[in-house]
Amino acid sequence: MNEIKVPEGAHPGDEALLAELGRVLEAVDPPPPGLVERVQFALELENLDVEVARWERADQLVGVRSSVDQGTITFTVSDLTVMINLTKVGRCHRIDGWLVPAGRHGVEVRVAEHGSSSTESDEGGRFVLDEVPRGTTQIVISVGGTGARRTVVTPAVVL
Repeated sequence: MNEIKVPEGAHPGDEALLAELGRVLEAVDPPPPGLVERVQFALELENLDVEVARWERADQLVGVRSSVDQGTITFTVSDLTVMINLTKVGRCHRIDGWLVPAGRHGVEVRVAEHGSSSTESDEGGRFVLDEVPRGTTQIVISVGGTGARRTVVTPAVVL
């Protein structure tokens, strides 16, 4: 746990009280396993010039603690919609996706601790990625193709 720094002039017992409070919080409500790694994964794109899409139906997912085995998720940003359908296949997922407006766009699926896999959507905006491992996942879209100047990234979800 991090050291607690007590400001100068504080009561002599404050440091011990804060240390005990830290121990209680760690025991009663510890952070979820892997939280630090998931946050670091989500922030890896921080230095890139990207647009972050948002969940279209955020009531079904609640941030990086969510876990999705199958179903449809839709993300939007300005003039781009990313819809993915997840199908659990053994220990992995198959991702069928559609981009609107349709066209050839680069698609990268990043999975924490598993690297990434890439494909390109067809002229209709459809793409498929088989055997996507379970874990914290983001989709990165290079609008207009792999060398495009515009990049859109979805929020991280746990598959």
